[in-house]
Amino acid sequence: MLTMPGLAMKLTKARIVMIPLFIFLFYVHPDVLGKWPALIVYALACITDYFDGYLARRNKESSPLGAFLDPVADKLMVAAVLIVVLQSRPEWWLMICTLIVIGREIWISALREWMAALNLRNIVAVSNIGKWKTTAQMFALGFLIYQDDFLGFPIWQIGQVLMLIAAVLTVLSMWKYTAAALAYLK
Repeated sequence: MLTMPGLAMKLTKARIVMIPLFIFLFYVHPDVLGKWPALIVYALACITDYFDGYLARRNKESSPLGAFLDPVADKLMVAAVLIVVLQSRPEWWLMICTLIVIGREIWISALREWMAALNLRNIVAVSNIGKWKTTAQMFALGFLIYQDDFLGFPIWQIGQVLMLIAAVLTVLSMWKYTAAALAYLK
């Protein structure tokens, strides 16, 4: 398979550029095209999230900058989506889910930084529950971006259920990482 040097880093940077593009498309002419353009940009960001990590590992292109930018791009996109969706449909359950997701990201980032300073970063390495949380969150946000019923499917309600599942997994993953690091935090 033909590879392009530095493609993983280019995908990560592209995901960062997609954030303002997503926000712009979410708000521009929703009555004409609906939320399709914003949803497509978000879907591309999710796909590049998978492929940049895969390519970096496969092509042995991992770098400290890439390891830093990849989670930053993910967290910024998730926060941007949650904020614009919440602003467009201010509902109490979504506010709570937004606070849980963003709060967890801040907490885990700080916890990982602390553990890295103690040379114990592997204590809070990504786990399966974190991957399940991310998957549920990605799908939930896609449904919440689109919002309108599609082909008879209640898209907003499907997004609600998935977001609530993602919020529960978010709390569980935060608890798991915190419990693993607890002995070192005392």
